[in-house]
Amino acid sequence: MDPAVLRDDMVDSLEHDAKAVVRSERVSVAMRSVPREPFVDDDAAAYADRSFERLGTRVLSPSAAGRLFEALTPRPDDTILVVGAGVGYTAAVLAELTDQANVHGIDIARRLVYDARSNLSSAGYPGVLVDCRDGARGLAEYAPYDRILLEAAAIEPPGALLDQLTPGGRLVMPLGGATQTLVAIGDDGRTEHGTVAFHPMLVDGEQADTIERNRTRREDREHARRAAERRKGWEQTWIDWDRI
Repeated sequence: MDPAVLRDDMVDSLEHDAKAVVRSERVSVAMRSVPREPFVDDDAAAYADRSFERLGTRVLSPSAAGRLFEALTPRPDDTILVVGAGVGYTAAVLAELTDQANVHGIDIARRLVYDARSNLSSAGYPGVLVDCRDGARGLAEYAPYDRILLEAAAIEPPGALLDQLTPGGRLVMPLGGATQTLVAIGDDGRTEHGTVAFHPMLVDGEQADTIERNRTRREDREHARRAAERRKGWEQTWIDWDRI
């Protein structure tokens, strides 16, 4: 079937009262324009409302992405920073909502940065800048930003990202640890946009492409058990991140 038809069907379902995650005309048009095939490994299921795994990261489901765009409310001339850009899909939609020259993305995993650049170019958005950075530090070289989208959860908003907002700007992020709320933070305080479940924001050394030695099966089971119970990165509540 024609991918354009599949995209229309996908967005129609996101606009339907059963989901109602896409409400604005601009978000609707942008999501109907951006192909998902370059960003997922399963072309046949690219327009299903489900998430995918790719290179150790999660490609957001269309409904999860739609919620982020609606909370971010980007305007046509906004400059935007995507933190935790992953494979680049959300950056591509934001390039449709603004201009690709105004969209910057960063990710802590270098192979994801390379993948995002390739995917964005294949999708028709080679002008989106994607660089390898620690997301908590933002991308100060191109600051300030009208909108910042953080696609990873943190206990507190990273101070550097707040500092890189323009007056009247907005930071959208999943706030919390085991229980998370999608929040939009601006000069007028915080607004909540429902519960979400995102991976935690990582610090250097925790990214998916970190090299580890081979382990035995018994070690693998124990490692998985401990990893499931261990807090990572910005899930840590005992660290005052603004003082680091």
